[in-house]
Amino acid sequence: MDWYMMNCELLATCSALGYLEGDVYHREPDCLESVKDLIRYLRHEDETRDVRQQLGAAQILQNDLLPILVQYPQDKVLFDAVVRLMVNLTQPALLCFGKVPPDATSRHHFLQVLSYLQAYKEAFASEKVFGVLSEKLYDLLQLDWEQRQEEDTLLIERILLLVRNVLHIPPDPTEEQGVDGDASVHDRVLWALHISGMDDLLKFLASAQGEQQWALHVLEIISLMFRDQSPEELAALGQGQAAAEHGEDTQELETLRQRELAERRARALQRPSRHSRFGGSYVLQGLKAIGDRDVVFHKGLHNLKSYSHDLGKETRRVPRQRQAAPEAEPPRRSARNVRLFLRHFCQDFLEGCYNRLMLLVKDQLVREKAQQHDETYYLWATAFFMAFNRRRGFRPELVSETVGVRAFHFIEQNLTTYYEMALMDKKEAVTWARRMHLALKAYQELLRTVQEMDRSPEQAVRDSSQVIKSNIFYLMEYRELFLALFRKFDETKQPRSFLRDLVETAHLFLRMLEHFCRGRASLVVQSKRVRRRKKPRTPAALAPQLPSAVELEELWAGLDPQIQACLQGDVPLPEDVVPFDAASETPVEEQRTEALLRIQGCLRDAQVPQALRLLRSARDVWPEGDVFGPPDAGPPEETRLLQEILFAPLPRHAPPEAEEPEEEEDEEEEEEEETMQVSEKEFNFLDYLKRFACPPVVRALVLLLRGYARNSPRTNHCAARLLHRLARDLHMEALLFQLSLFALFHRLLNDPAASAHQELVALAKFVLGKFFALAATNKKAFVELLFWKSPAAVREMTEGYGSLREGEGAGRSRVPPWTPQEEQELRELYWKYKEVEGEDVIAAILAHLPAPGRTRRQVVKQLVRLGLASSAKDFQRERKGTHLVLWTQEQEEELTRLFEEFQGSEDVLGNVMKHLTARRSRARVVEKLLGLGLVSERKELYKKRRRKGHGPGLGAAGAPVVPAQDSLAEDRDTEEEEEEEDEAEEGPMEGHWAPEEGAGQGLAHRLHQEGLAGPLQWLENCLRRTAGDREEDGVSHPVPLVPLSEENEDAMEDQRFRALLRQLGLRPPANEQESFWRIPAALTPQQLRRAAASIAHYSPNPPGSPKGLLEPPRCPQDPTPAEQPPAGLGSESESEEPVPVPSLVQPGTKRRRELDSEDEDDGSSGAEPAPAAPHAEEDEAEDPQPPGRRKRIRRVEEEEED
Repeated sequence: MDWYMMNCELLATCSALGYLEGDVYHREPDCLESVKDLIRYLRHEDETRDVRQQLGAAQILQNDLLPILVQYPQDKVLFDAVVRLMVNLTQPALLCFGKVPPDATSRHHFLQVLSYLQAYKEAFASEKVFGVLSEKLYDLLQLDWEQRQEEDTLLIERILLLVRNVLHIPPDPTEEQGVDGDASVHDRVLWALHISGMDDLLKFLASAQGEQQWALHVLEIISLMFRDQSPEELAALGQGQAAAEHGEDTQELETLRQRELAERRARALQRPSRHSRFGGSYVLQGLKAIGDRDVVFHKGLHNLKSYSHDLGKETRRVPRQRQAAPEAEPPRRSARNVRLFLRHFCQDFLEGCYNRLMLLVKDQLVREKAQQHDETYYLWATAFFMAFNRRRGFRPELVSETVGVRAFHFIEQNLTTYYEMALMDKKEAVTWARRMHLALKAYQELLRTVQEMDRSPEQAVRDSSQVIKSNIFYLMEYRELFLALFRKFDETKQPRSFLRDLVETAHLFLRMLEHFCRGRASLVVQSKRVRRRKKPRTPAALAPQLPSAVELEELWAGLDPQIQACLQGDVPLPEDVVPFDAASETPVEEQRTEALLRIQGCLRDAQVPQALRLLRSARDVWPEGDVFGPPDAGPPEETRLLQEILFAPLPRHAPPEAEEPEEEEDEEEEEEEETMQVSEKEFNFLDYLKRFACPPVVRALVLLLRGYARNSPRTNHCAARLLHRLARDLHMEALLFQLSLFALFHRLLNDPAASAHQELVALAKFVLGKFFALAATNKKAFVELLFWKSPAAVREMTEGYGSLREGEGAGRSRVPPWTPQEEQELRELYWKYKEVEGEDVIAAILAHLPAPGRTRRQVVKQLVRLGLASSAKDFQRERKGTHLVLWTQEQEEELTRLFEEFQGSEDVLGNVMKHLTARRSRARVVEKLLGLGLVSERKELYKKRRRKGHGPGLGAAGAPVVPAQDSLAEDRDTEEEEEEEDEAEEGPMEGHWAPEEGAGQGLAHRLHQEGLAGPLQWLENCLRRTAGDREEDGVSHPVPLVPLSEENEDAMEDQRFRALLRQLGLRPPANEQESFWRIPAALTPQQLRRAAASIAHYSPNPPGSPKGLLEPPRCPQDPTPAEQPPAGLGSESESEEPVPVPSLVQPGTKRRRELDSEDEDDGSSGAEPAPAAPHAEEDEAEDPQPPGRRKRIRRVEEEEED
């Protein structure tokens, strides 16, 4: 960005700071106000960070702010303002943008800000700047707590944040291309920090009793100081290891030299003795070309070895989603003086600060006083300083705080959490993999430290090691950890370095476990087993068993004294018993029958006061017919009526039959309950090692060995040892008979530098010898090379392909095999019922199949195997509720006639639906009436409100006179009645309905997979923000959801997204005066947070740092963890806040839903034709519905089917 394109106001503000003349900076009188103005401008910059870019292009920090900081440190107010401004200017680009932008334009702005930050870091490599900061920080730390003001505390924090920001700036790879040992910009900054004495102040903050609040700041700065360092190299520095380093470099150069000489000799042998313009043409017998003829080779014979069918073909591009995960920046060797300073810092830190600081940091993490993902700094410090201590004389008392069972448990918990989040949060899987790598390295260092404790000359240290190992090896979680990591390793999400550390850690764990088992006759470990037990099925269609006459006589004998006491007034009767619901759509006659059933139920439950109150209330509601007795009934008549009701065989409604699930296996899974059974068993090391004999483990080891030339000798040894355990110790050599591994062996054996990999060469010769010995007896072994093999396949390959079917292997299958007689009977039943119309073929076959019982899925699969059907789609079940699709002409005429007949009634729509011959849903009838032009708007179909009593507001005809200003209230009252009227179909009313725990999770997961992650994040933020506002204000108002972006507008038009809104309890626009969906006022903050949490698993998490291993640092402007918005790391929230649009509906009144809201979801009614999709059944099975909604769907479908 050019200086002359700078904003005029910004330019004037920068000019008012002052000017630099030589080495002296002259400030202007308005310097302080200009600095505050720049802070204000940065607070209101746009999403491209234009102000930040203009200040960076103008080099304000290098030319103005740093000179002011150095020359005017005595001006406390100005110094504080300049430090605030520099903290803001140097904050990481990830905090400014939230994440690395995906689009090209935003990424350009991101890289531009990053380049300015790199220029800032070079300007900070000055001893004067860090000298001023160190002196100011030293003066502030000299103040006692009584003398230290709030401004002093803020300045301490800002100085620490400024140092953190400067150290966090990544290096510029285009500028820093020096070899190891050269001083980089980061090294120069560290040296300036060391010369100024800032490192001593950091050690003081880490060890001082009264400075505990800066523990995480200090740990974060220390982690950034050692970002490019290796603990092994630092520990070896100054111990006479220079010759060892020189020897390693010499060995590496010698390997490269041998490989180069071998290639040179091979090229010399390929050259012919004399030049010939005609190289010759040859026929390669046995190697077919594109046709049936042999390949014709037109080059010299010396080029024959390099021939391949792939010559001349264009290299296939690997899709971005299948590319290997990028590696982290490798550690570089800094200048020697910098490494010496860092080594002394590590020694002093371990001796005086480590245990105390790690205790404080862990306490803050456990008590959740830290920011999100701050545990990554703890994991890094554990791995780094424990490795340094192990290589520098190993003193266990220096790292005692992070050695123990609690440390293992803490790291294992975080590692498991990162592992689960990497599987669930696919979008941020790379970031979770980085955190998982940090936890794995910390776990590895813990194991190495325990191993080093075994070699200690002190008996107490060795005893502590035995206690730790006995606890670790006893628990099942620690033993199963590596198996889970191997099985879920994904090279597109996890880098090769993660696999390297995983293999080395697994090798170390197995070796320690093997040595631990050798010294004991038996080892008892904990075993956990998930036991699934089927729940007892209770048929839903069975009616409750009615009591016999003898039981009723005994019951009446016990109730009679209570009835007499109630009739005499000794027992008070309840007042809140109502037998009639005027707003219900249930006919009056049915409600009278229900009142009788309620009275009978109260009597059989020994609730005499409720039964008597129901009887008297029902007599007032239904006086005709003397069903509940005459109006002047006395105690004898009421006693007789209660006795008759108790003994009467009243008709009861049969409970609705449960809808048959799509698959019987799914039904069995739903009826199984899981219980964790913990027991103890004797441990066998070989049985545990067999768990590693699986294709994922072998595939991961082969993938790591592909780069054997770049791997360290330690890595190659660990991988080869694991393969040797599987092949030799378990006698499963055939597990390694795989073509990709054999290609690796071929490349290894032809490598001129193979002498440096003797262990791998020995393994290759062993495996190849076993393979050719097997191939002499099993000719199918060459075909088996194409597949990864399980232990069962290995056994079949070595012992014969019928061994598993004859032995115990066949008993492990839960599905019994089909005998020839059963297959013949299945064919006969299929041909018998195939041509029967109107009958389900599979249901008829299942009814006539003998034992053992088969499921529908098993029968369908067997029919497909036998060739009687092409696929399982030929036997799709007939869906309920899809018979009535279109309106016939007779049905339209009937609807028109009924509408004209009941047009003047109070409930037009209700009367029309009661008399329709073909049952339709309420929404379909309304749509048809609108389509026929019989009504112009839905409001004409609302149930007219009836007024009780005739007061002074009545007109001549007895109708109430409603003033003009009350017309809106009248509409609302009509809407209330319409809502109550629709309650039977719409489910629970809005005012009394709350989203269930986990409602909408399945639908949110599907929407996330369909690319609606952004709208889901926006919806979650709106729900959480509304919950916070309602808790803060104490008042609930309906809040409209106003989509301000095009993406959110498209989502609000999506039917599935609307269905999700309904499941969460949100309501659609009530009438034509409303345009937006609303968060109802009836939802409490707890219900809103529960609804937000149900979709939070599938919304993008706050993005982490995509480059560094550690999390992006914190910013002083960031909110606390309780106030942290879920949108990003310190950036302005990209979500859209619900805008309080004025609504004509008053907050205190109810609101109705649309008449057709129940049919927004395609699965809620069968009146619309659903397009045939290949996965319609799976989609329907995946889409969860609330229980009340499922019952309503079944009821509507059964009514339409009738």
